[in-house]
Amino acid sequence: MKNLEALLKQAKVAYYNGKPFMSDEVYDRLESQVETFTVGAESSDNRYPHAYQMYSLQKVYEGDKYPYYDGKTVVVSPKLDGAAVSLQYVRGELTLALTRGDGKKGMDITDKMKFLVPCGFFIDEPNETKIMQITGEVVAPTTIENARNYASGALNLKDIEEFKSRDLTFIAYGVQPYPTNDYIEDMQKLSNWGFETCLDSNYSMFPQDGDVWRVIENDYFEEIGYTSHHPRGAFAKKKRQKGVVTKLLDVVWQVGKSGCVSPVAILEPCTIGEATVSRATLHNAAIIKSLDLEIGCMVEVIRAGEIIPQVIGRAD
Repeated sequence: MKNLEALLKQAKVAYYNGKPFMSDEVYDRLESQVETFTVGAESSDNRYPHAYQMYSLQKVYEGDKYPYYDGKTVVVSPKLDGAAVSLQYVRGELTLALTRGDGKKGMDITDKMKFLVPCGFFIDEPNETKIMQITGEVVAPTTIENARNYASGALNLKDIEEFKSRDLTFIAYGVQPYPTNDYIEDMQKLSNWGFETCLDSNYSMFPQDGDVWRVIENDYFEEIGYTSHHPRGAFAKKKRQKGVVTKLLDVVWQVGKSGCVSPVAILEPCTIGEATVSRATLHNAAIIKSLDLEIGCMVEVIRAGEIIPQVIGRAD
């Protein structure tokens, strides 16, 4: 954030000297991020808006029907399983790094990410003052136990020296605004700027959670648009996780932090991996109906992301 504040001071001086190097629109947008940090209730949790929303991906499992892209070419890359991060650059200089958060706002982790990513790089148009957002995943090698938690937990560390000691890598998978109309060429641009990308090589040493299929043509990607949850031009292809069968003893309703009421399955205790599971999420009433669940029936349970117990179907 200090980098961003310094940039705004430079821009203000240049403006009053009659030599502005950024538009009023860009200045206002950057200034609003600083104000979000320094004024009002939101400053207490250190959250800032992403320059571009970070969406989730539609999940498609083996055997499901794939989205149709009107014959457009797609590229397949590994779906790395770590902690999603956005990086904001202005004129090739890192000004802000954020956790994914809710996709609209994230926590400021600039002080940590500057040790994992280029703090500056040469761009073709050095006077261009648009905010460039680069998105990617902070990952740890699979040789580390619970590599996903190890990576995401590192972003919450207060001790910078401990963070620097961790075996972490940032792998980029997106950049906006698009440098070209070709996703593969965009990734090559990132490589030229010093980033590792999801298309660079085989990342078998890092935890993965399926594959990402994405339309190569960026214009078409934007043309087919987004839902409130995910872009229509990409999806995550996943293997169906084999669950453990147990008995549904009851369904209770709980109120979440947001005030939403959701159903929870009370299960006959079962072991999944190294964890004993006796409760699992059912998300909402529509899920209960679609799975045709009833008290006393046998159900199949998984741990989504190896963390959250979830009922995926009836098993009797």
